[in-house]
Amino acid sequence: MSKDERNITWQASSLTRQDREENNGHRSRTLWFTGLSGAGKSSIAFALERFLHEQGVRCYVLDGDNVRHGLNRDLGFTAADRQENLRRIGEVCRLMVDAGLFVLSAFISPHAQDREMVRQLIEPEDFIEIYVRCSIQECERRDPKGLYQKARKGEIPHFTGISAPYDIPESPSFIIDTELCTIEEAVQEIVGHLQQIGALHLPLQTNSALIY
Repeated sequence: MSKDERNITWQASSLTRQDREENNGHRSRTLWFTGLSGAGKSSIAFALERFLHEQGVRCYVLDGDNVRHGLNRDLGFTAADRQENLRRIGEVCRLMVDAGLFVLSAFISPHAQDREMVRQLIEPEDFIEIYVRCSIQECERRDPKGLYQKARKGEIPHFTGISAPYDIPESPSFIIDTELCTIEEAVQEIVGHLQQIGALHLPLQTNSALIY
């Protein structure tokens, strides 16, 4: 701990997380979407955000590309920079959960140890890891941003799935396979899971795209 850090004191609010949750009418959670580029993480997160918003749930998407336009624009894509990128996002998630919000975090987050680092920043019951599963072949076929093509040409270093590894989650909260379901079906399954754990109380029929 540096000398400057010893002069920093946490300032407590007179409001608690429970106060904010009661005011919102729902619990707060971090939903962490992980998977390869092109798997559908952001598409699902933003579709879920729209659905929850329409149900009166206070929520916000933290998207991997978006945060690099501002908060993390000083970071690259080396292993160390990826780790710092996720550490910062984990701290933001922790604050948003304390604020009583649903945080929908969509990040490739390829390394298991980095995802575990984020998990440790947040209470266990507040961290829901969603593995958005999709084969590298299908992600490359979709290639919505043209990144795989550039990575194959060597124009993008440290690209997950091509020149950098992806650690498949060993025990995620649940798995969504986007080769087997639509975005709408994925949203239904996630909301159904949130209902099952008591985080939401919304009437919704689900289907079988969810894989436990």
